[in-house]
Amino acid sequence: MKYEEKKFSIGKLEGISEKTITEHLKLYSGYVKHTNLILEKAGDLIKNPDTQYAGAEMQRRFSFEFNGMRNHEIYFSLLENSNKDGIKEGKLFSEISKTWGSFDAWLENFKKIAVSVRGPGWVMLYRDKTTGNLLNSWVDEQHLGILNGLDVIVALDMWEHSYYLDYTPAEKGKYVEAFFANLNWTVAEKLFENA
Repeated sequence: MKYEEKKFSIGKLEGISEKTITEHLKLYSGYVKHTNLILEKAGDLIKNPDTQYAGAEMQRRFSFEFNGMRNHEIYFSLLENSNKDGIKEGKLFSEISKTWGSFDAWLENFKKIAVSVRGPGWVMLYRDKTTGNLLNSWVDEQHLGILNGLDVIVALDMWEHSYYLDYTPAEKGKYVEAFFANLNWTVAEKLFENA
């Protein structure tokens, strides 16, 4: 089994530089590479008593690399073919408005999570497969705090690598605004409908 690196067609973005996207895509490439490396090597290392510990540690790292790969695939897909018109209608808009009372209330909550939590991680809009509920949540790094059994609808990378070439850490709110200015809601809508 081997995972293939996805290619993304991300044009000029408002508030997020081409250099940031280029460097960020290199990081994503590394997650794919290391996911495959662990799948290839960890099993053999665990079989040998002399390398069992190294194999187990490599396997423990798997969720970080795999989730880093998947989180970035959602993130970059949301920036492809940027939809500057935003969201104005559709099932996702209706469900967000129903859950939070209004779309603006949801957006304010999501953005506050993004700028308030300290340290690296992600802000996710999830859909619970069991109940159909929508939830906003923080994910530490790539893998700590992932909510099981939920599908990601919007993934906002809040690691400094996603914005440090364009903004200082104190300006991360500007990066959050830029993300939403470029977010392709058609992709988010499809993720919601497929959840």
